[in-house]
Amino acid sequence: MKTTKKEFLRNILMILFGCAVFALGFDLFLEPAGFNCGGISGIAMLINYGAENAAGQKLPWLSVGILSAVINLPLFFGGYKKIGKYFFFTSLFGMLCNSVFFDLFSYIPVPEVEPLMAVILGGVMIGGGLGIVFLAGASTGGIDIVARLLKLKFRNFPIGKIILVFDLCTAVATGIVYKQLSNTLYSALTLYLSSVVLDKVVYGMDFAKVALIISDEYEKISYAIDTKLDRGSTLLRGQGFYRREDKYIVLSAVRQKQLAQLKEIVMEIDPKAFIILQDARQVLGDGFKRYDRFEL
Repeated sequence: MKTTKKEFLRNILMILFGCAVFALGFDLFLEPAGFNCGGISGIAMLINYGAENAAGQKLPWLSVGILSAVINLPLFFGGYKKIGKYFFFTSLFGMLCNSVFFDLFSYIPVPEVEPLMAVILGGVMIGGGLGIVFLAGASTGGIDIVARLLKLKFRNFPIGKIILVFDLCTAVATGIVYKQLSNTLYSALTLYLSSVVLDKVVYGMDFAKVALIISDEYEKISYAIDTKLDRGSTLLRGQGFYRREDKYIVLSAVRQKQLAQLKEIVMEIDPKAFIILQDARQVLGDGFKRYDRFEL
């Protein structure tokens, strides 16, 4: 599907905002505490920390932003043919934004917070920022690109969990480099929290409800769902166990905000109707999202 100019501009703004949130969480809460957020930025943080410790001074030319860009570029061009032009260029833009924001926000005074609070604030901002970037159809590069490629193969595995597998190795390395087991434990907690927030941002906004309605007034109910909610419905054949009477079951997928109206419609038509509501993680089709093989 082609992206319109309006959608493209919206996506660019989302990438900018997501990268800014990501970099703020990293610079203000995680890096100062020595907690790792994983990915290429996490690897760059470890290299930067080790180099500055060895040199005994700050090395501006070896900043996290510069290191992230240097490590990312080969991964980008290596996966160019597999990820498509749009994803390649938007992700390249996201990676460059992230690298610039890392170094730019490092000049902001770091607030004094407890380690656990740093984990919570940093993890939420990292996961939320990355989720916003993913919703724009891009990434910040590195491990995100590898995870995105794996997601094309393993469609049922949440992308946040894919990234978490890679990042746990970085958490272990953090404890070794900083020579503190607590850094590994706090980093692991940060990674888990950010992966949960990431999945909530990416998938949580797509929740819907599937309604199964058992009623003798199935015709009226189906018509009301179509005309009042602008939703389709499907009639399933069923049979009552006790009386062995043939019945029709109305199956319909509706958005969360339409749930109250759906129940009101059904109860007005048939107060004795039996309604079963189930969560739908993702609904594809008319009135909902269209299928895209490159989506998360």
